[in-house]
Amino acid sequence: MAPIFYASIVLLFAAIVLSIEGVYEWWNSRHGPAARRIESRIRAVSAGGHLDGERLSILKQRLLSESSLLDKGLMYLPRVHAIDLFLQQSGVGWTVGRLLGTCATLPPLALAILLFAGVPLLIALAAALASAVVPLLYVRFRRGRRLRKLDRQFPDVCDMLARALRSGHAFTGAIGMVGTEFAEPMSSEFRITFDEINYGISLNDALLNLATRVPIRDLRYLVIAVLIQRETGGNLAELLDGITALIRERFKLFDKVRVLSAEGKLSAWILGLLPFGTAAIMMTINPGFLDVLWQDPAGLKLLYTVLGSMVFGMFWMRHIVRMRV
Repeated sequence: MAPIFYASIVLLFAAIVLSIEGVYEWWNSRHGPAARRIESRIRAVSAGGHLDGERLSILKQRLLSESSLLDKGLMYLPRVHAIDLFLQQSGVGWTVGRLLGTCATLPPLALAILLFAGVPLLIALAAALASAVVPLLYVRFRRGRRLRKLDRQFPDVCDMLARALRSGHAFTGAIGMVGTEFAEPMSSEFRITFDEINYGISLNDALLNLATRVPIRDLRYLVIAVLIQRETGGNLAELLDGITALIRERFKLFDKVRVLSAEGKLSAWILGLLPFGTAAIMMTINPGFLDVLWQDPAGLKLLYTVLGSMVFGMFWMRHIVRMRV
């Protein structure tokens, strides 16, 4: 064959490879791990609640969804920014649009599955409506777990800040050290605060934003102490040591209370799950044995009464074993 044919094949192959490489580089620059990390940092920085419009103009606005049209519609919802802050505190990385879309999608899907499985219509409707709150419960669970981890990390953060101040670092530099050398999730929150200060936000506003993003009581003590110390002066390292000692003593008391209430919590779990486990075993052994509960009117009344009593009992036991420290 003519040499021009082979040359065209080589050039075509090179063009395809370069096109694929170009598409990959474009996608990686916009949707790759580094781009997502930078996007999350910018969104978190711009989510602070103590910035004026002039300072916020240098940052990218935090979006409530992946669609600009949907984002404009969500702005009309009441307390939408509170939901956005709730999602940010959970660390799940969801937007408000994704959360609301998941809550709206689950009920029809659950209703179709339950009706296909032969569950009665009323029970299927109730379960489908209840499934709408599953994403909210998941986000709440993730938020509570993250805040508990932040709470446990905070005494060590105070120790690190105090050591950095004693070694001659400024308080802003100590915040940067926590952001780079500490473990997650506390390090990411302090990195955001350090980035806000570097963007030109005052230290007071950056600390107030930190207290807004991380609503734990001990962190607010730190923010109040730093703000007062900046106004009146004093040894901030000794103040941090005092806060650390107070927090650790409170943790000791909290652990004692948790041990004392563990028996009540275990009893609540056993009593709450035992009827369902027993019913599952009975339906496995004899599938038609419990059909009378949802086929007979008296069985339905009994079932509703039992479920209502169980819900009331679980809330009552939770009220008994829940102790605040």
